[in-house]
Amino acid sequence: MNETANEIKLGDVTVTRIEEMHGPVGMTPQQFFPGSPEQAWRRHEDILVPDHLNSDDGIVQVAMQTWLLRSEGRTILVDTGIGNDKARPAVPAWDHLLLDYLGNLQRAGVRPEDVDLVVNTHLHVDHVGWNTRLDDGTWVPTFPNATYLMPKADFEFWNPANNPNITGGVNENVFEDSIAPVHAAGQVRLWEGSHTIDANLCLEAAPGHTPGSSVLKLNSGSDQALFAGDLLHTPLQVMEPDHNSCFCEDPAGARATRRKLLGWAADTNAFVLPAHFSGHSALEVTRDADSFAIKQWAPLPRY
Repeated sequence: MNETANEIKLGDVTVTRIEEMHGPVGMTPQQFFPGSPEQAWRRHEDILVPDHLNSDDGIVQVAMQTWLLRSEGRTILVDTGIGNDKARPAVPAWDHLLLDYLGNLQRAGVRPEDVDLVVNTHLHVDHVGWNTRLDDGTWVPTFPNATYLMPKADFEFWNPANNPNITGGVNENVFEDSIAPVHAAGQVRLWEGSHTIDANLCLEAAPGHTPGSSVLKLNSGSDQALFAGDLLHTPLQVMEPDHNSCFCEDPAGARATRRKLLGWAADTNAFVLPAHFSGHSALEVTRDADSFAIKQWAPLPRY
């Protein structure tokens, strides 16, 4: 693995971290991870503070970021954050944002028209936002030449026509402004089970957090990696993987999937690249009795 600044090289794949935003998420550990005991957070303070937990006010810290991959001549984005100009009544801090995400992408050498593939690991509000942008009052695909890979199970689950419980929740308006316009443009490819992107990259279903949650596995040369989406929101879930976020639709399924994939990462010495880790953002893990431990952080600069 070779690395420079916000970029690492895994086999033949170049991986670049693109920030949308980072900082306090506005929730305490017990709000974000119901049932997680306070002593668990204290037990791992040396790892969590300050990048993942603010010791002053006890608020969880996260990042919103995209993993930009260059593989076999194609430019690929893994998850697209919250987006600008979007009505998010359930999360005031995300309502009608004006962020320089596209500028950060441009500084990494990528214009919207350069993107060949967008991977939405699942269809939560903070993973699909830059799928679209506002153009003269109309939501249009941000990446006009890209195919958008979306899990079929999530596409069906988050469609308000199928799910009356979306109103008032974090995904209110999301299907209408960030998913349906891309589908209407003919740029969506729905998949289920698994989907091979190229010789280096393969998507696999990883249900639990949402019905269609998925991970992207990289196997290139001697390197492996797991683009983990929302398998993890905090490093605490590495050491104590049975703690779920409050956003997990199937708690038992989320725990089982987390343990299975962390086991795969530990056994294959794979880098784990979650969607929301602040600090160094990515890590290697190892088995530790019936749980896991952090082997080392990625050589990416800390936020």
